[in-house]
Amino acid sequence: MKQTLERSSEQTAETAEVQKVKTANQEVRYMAASNQHSRNPRQRAVIWGSLAVIWIAVVWLTGRLLPAGSTLTSLMDRNLAPTWAHPFGTDWLGRDMFMRTLKGLATSIQVGLLAACGGGLIALVLGLGAASSRAADRVISWIIDLFLSVPHLVSLVMLAFVFGGGLAGVAAAIALTHWPNLARIVRAEMIQLKSAEYIQISHKLGQSRLQIAVQHMLPHLVPQLFVGVLLIFPHAILHEAAITFLGLGLSPQQPAIGIILSESMRYLSAGMWWLAFFPGLALLLVVRAFDVLGNSLKTLTGTGSSREVR
Repeated sequence: MKQTLERSSEQTAETAEVQKVKTANQEVRYMAASNQHSRNPRQRAVIWGSLAVIWIAVVWLTGRLLPAGSTLTSLMDRNLAPTWAHPFGTDWLGRDMFMRTLKGLATSIQVGLLAACGGGLIALVLGLGAASSRAADRVISWIIDLFLSVPHLVSLVMLAFVFGGGLAGVAAAIALTHWPNLARIVRAEMIQLKSAEYIQISHKLGQSRLQIAVQHMLPHLVPQLFVGVLLIFPHAILHEAAITFLGLGLSPQQPAIGIILSESMRYLSAGMWWLAFFPGLALLLVVRAFDVLGNSLKTLTGTGSSREVR
């Protein structure tokens, strides 16, 4: 009887040890899977962000470095369908649509850069101003709500008309209509930082509110601001193409995707589909690249949702 009890106790102990080993192995596997899962989003963000940067850089540099004679008219090559010599075909004046599209994309990226940086600067100044005092915070909040209450495209068209169009006028109009959402995020970050302990200590040490905002709060806003500026880029490019398509943006002498799409509308009924298809597709790819880059940086820096910036 004693031997039976001893054997059963030994078997029970062995079973408990085996169960512990299995449980430990499962925990190790779970931790490894969770670590791999936590690394994957950041790895994907690095890969896709790098590809987006390469694509944008290639498009912009190619468009800027093309010679001026690459888009000259050639009446002998009018209305040609896409071929190896002309991948995007030619238009009614014999101009190579591939070259025109690259130049138009380079112009759109330039407008987007000016507009996004201008909107980010406005958002930063107003966000820092909102942290200076309660009265300034009320005024800035009212200004943000005022701009957000106006339909986006309506205010953009009005400002573009007031500034007289052109590259500078379109960039200024887009900058003045794309800052409110980013300014609201910067303001919220500033309000949260004001309650931090080191900010309160800086107040007690005699530092002014402006010094605290610039020296202690601004470094924390740089990642959020950078991601927000990048996420303004695709909207700026699309809106530049939209108002140019309506005739209120860039002049017809300047290469722009909006002008190309506007001119191609008159020839679609004649079967010249390539005049609108390839430039529109290239524009969407560039816009998507900026969106992927902004979301990748958002993942790497751990900032807020991209929808808030838009």
